[in-house]
Amino acid sequence: MKHYEQLLRMGCFTWDELCDLAGSRSAANSLAQSYLKKGYIKSVRRGLYVAVNLADGEPAASPYRIAGKITPAAYVSHHAAFAYHGCANQVSNRVEVSSETPFAPFVFNGTEFVYLASRLAHGVATQADGVRVTDIERTVLDNIGDFEKIMGLEELLRCLEMVPVLREDKLLVYLKAYDKQVLYQKTGYLLEQLRAQWGLTDDFFAQCAANIGKSKRYLFTPTGAEDMEYNRAWRLVVPKNLTDATAEGVDDAEV
Repeated sequence: MKHYEQLLRMGCFTWDELCDLAGSRSAANSLAQSYLKKGYIKSVRRGLYVAVNLADGEPAASPYRIAGKITPAAYVSHHAAFAYHGCANQVSNRVEVSSETPFAPFVFNGTEFVYLASRLAHGVATQADGVRVTDIERTVLDNIGDFEKIMGLEELLRCLEMVPVLREDKLLVYLKAYDKQVLYQKTGYLLEQLRAQWGLTDDFFAQCAANIGKSKRYLFTPTGAEDMEYNRAWRLVVPKNLTDATAEGVDDAEV
């Protein structure tokens, strides 16, 4: 157990990190084989391992820590980021992982890790517990942009209601970086429904409105059963009564 305590502190580690610890690739190979057999570590996927707490047999790293090790620049995003920040309404055994390097989805210890392309460098930070994750403003925008394929409208709104603080200056920086008219439209419309919760100013919504362009779009792709109306201010077709519509589960699309 020469290196076990150090691996336990690391929690999750790559093959290269194991080589550095062991001193050579051959020594790392021998160490890995021995520790895997004894149950000191488990293989997450090729080239990635997690230490095991011998007291309970559970991984010494959370799914969020594991997510940030899948590729060199991987980080927790979307609904999983809401969950990390304590703003998820539904419990999920799936972790969305944004990365510049694609990877095939896989399951480890009952959690599915799903790849999403990293489209922005802003708003990602390593937390005190070692988790790489989008900050709350970036998380809000990512989920607004992708909610149809991630969680559905009802869960999105419930997550937004759980967000305690939003900095509009950061939102505007990220919106400018994304530079997508439809994201300005959806963000302006949805955040306007809860603006009093965060104290968002008229100037914030004015800047969103100044970047929506002239295209008319849908808040989500309708199935034909929804009662919809056109919101002239944001040039969006939206549920006629947003609160009632989401309570009935207008859009429960998942992937």
